[in-house]
Amino acid sequence: MLWYAVRCVFRHRPVGGYQERITLWRAASFDDAIGQAEAEAAEYPAEYIGLAQVYALSDDPAASGAEVFSLIRRSKLTPDAYLDRFFDTGAEFQGGPLR
Repeated sequence: MLWYAVRCVFRHRPVGGYQERITLWRAASFDDAIGQAEAEAAEYPAEYIGLAQVYALSDDPAASGAEVFSLIRRSKLTPDAYLDRFFDTGAEFQGGPLR
């Protein structure tokens, strides 16, 4: 059994946007981790839109500085354009859960 981080994407109708959540799961495989995350996503108070990405952790997630998710995206954008396009659109809610 390994630790896996699973990122799921949700639609939040009240705020008119989308949420990406990364949750940690102890699982026997990638498929098992996604299954556990999707079962939890079905109970989450937002609409799960069917995207789950999984990442196997190489460290104990309880350790300071442990990497819990990593995604590499090919792009020819400049760093500023990349951040504007994917992370700093001005429409982000940050600082805590939307529950």
